[in-house]
Amino acid sequence: MSILWVILGFILLVVGGEYLVRSSVALSFKFNISRMVIGMTVVSFATSAPELLVSLQAALSGSPAIAINNVVGSNIANIGLVLGITALVGAIAVDKSFYKLNWPVMMVFSIVLYYFLKNDNLLSASEGAILFIGLLLFLVILIKSAKKDLVVEEVDEALSTISNFKIALWLLIGAVALYFGSEWLVEGSKEIARSVGVSEAVIGVSLIAIGTSVPELAASVIAAAKKEKAISLGNLIGSNIFNIGSVLGLTALVKPIPVTEPQILSSDIFWMLGFSAVLIPLIFLPKRLQIGRLEGFFLVICYGVFMFLVFTKGKF
Repeated sequence: MSILWVILGFILLVVGGEYLVRSSVALSFKFNISRMVIGMTVVSFATSAPELLVSLQAALSGSPAIAINNVVGSNIANIGLVLGITALVGAIAVDKSFYKLNWPVMMVFSIVLYYFLKNDNLLSASEGAILFIGLLLFLVILIKSAKKDLVVEEVDEALSTISNFKIALWLLIGAVALYFGSEWLVEGSKEIARSVGVSEAVIGVSLIAIGTSVPELAASVIAAAKKEKAISLGNLIGSNIFNIGSVLGLTALVKPIPVTEPQILSSDIFWMLGFSAVLIPLIFLPKRLQIGRLEGFFLVICYGVFMFLVFTKGKF
């Protein structure tokens, strides 16, 4: 039964996230917000909603390990799994904004998160506020630099003509689906963790993290296969920044998140830092500013090793 709850939870999160993105973009058009700003802020916040609801639900229901490892695992999956598989489908061009802005900011957020957690085994409300304010500052810099050369996420212009009633209905559907989806996913995952004899941290960094990364994986692979548009590495890295800044930042503001599982600080977060750091040599070797099939294969293999170690070391 717990597996059914997890599957239903994933489905509702995908549906809820999609409706929230649509309604948010449509609402932004009503307020005459520019297409560029919508793509960088509104869409990014809306696509982080499933992770935010899952982490918030986990923290409030007494499972802080799931709250933290949902983000840590999603960030690892975004690089190892999503980027790796996408590169196997087709080479990914990397623009200069990646190593000038996005990558350094992602590393700063990752290191600051590690420091906050290591300092007192707690992500406090004030630390959550610092992460969230840092995210807002990053967005301001991002929007200013976008006027020069940054690739902006596509926004569906058709959403500018949607009626107010339909926007309200989509918002309601999205909110209800995300609420129940996050609740069922967290509860089902906790049951699975107990039944198979692994910790909640293991389930958070594996099952839940992969589940919340599936939409990004599907979109990236389809786009790469059809060669319809360039896959922006910046958008994927931006997702990692949002996960730390908005998901953990806002969750900690609502309820401080304690570190209850030692492997989060002794292992998992170092894997997240490692996957982030290895991107720089990968985009310059052997071919400059490109992630090809060889690099993609390397990332997927590394992710496989990570998952193997998570489950072999994660038994009670």
